[in-house]
Amino acid sequence: MFLETWSEVLALSFQKLWLGLIDFLPKLFLSVIILCVGWIIAITLDKAVSRIIRILKIDKALQGLGIEKYLEKAGFRLDVGAFIGGLVKWFIIIGFLVAALDVLGLNQVNTFLQEILAYLPNVIVAAFILVAAALIANAVQKIVVGSARGAGLPSAGFLSGIAKWAIWVFALLAALYQLGIAGPFLQTLFTGFVAMIVIAGGLAFGLGGKEVAARYLEKLRQDISNHQ
Repeated sequence: MFLETWSEVLALSFQKLWLGLIDFLPKLFLSVIILCVGWIIAITLDKAVSRIIRILKIDKALQGLGIEKYLEKAGFRLDVGAFIGGLVKWFIIIGFLVAALDVLGLNQVNTFLQEILAYLPNVIVAAFILVAAALIANAVQKIVVGSARGAGLPSAGFLSGIAKWAIWVFALLAALYQLGIAGPFLQTLFTGFVAMIVIAGGLAFGLGGKEVAARYLEKLRQDISNHQ
């Protein structure tokens, strides 16, 4: 009687184990397929984004700021395309991993990955803000230099430097705000920086533009005198 009871218990246990395994294997197979598809899509997008960023020549714009030498000292290589592409790749991989774990019913791990997945877009947006800043700052610097020299301002280099670094500081503050880092402090810092830019621009025009303004006023006076 005792042996029969134990044999029934063992038989029932193995039966439950077998049924559980039969129920789990299709889910595991589907999860593996989801991960493989996600990996292929992630690698493809990684290469595409990296190629687009390299075509835009963001690295050259950043090299002009002297960032490359600091990265090399830290043991890193300046490659914006690889960085942005890597962010996109891991965003896709984690997204498909969440779907795969959801199929397997691993809810606790899935919840943790969903929190990471929810934050990754902020990192990607912050990175794109800095990439856009590199392009815009480089273009604005050239425009300001050309315009200032065309107007005869002796402080063309100073004005272009202010314009370039103003864009970079704005972009950096926007990126940090996007990441949710020290929001109130960044707002105060932004207000102070705007005030500093206004004062610096006023000084630059006051010191460098007074001679140009005097020439234009003298030319205007002569034109008025000739028409009288």
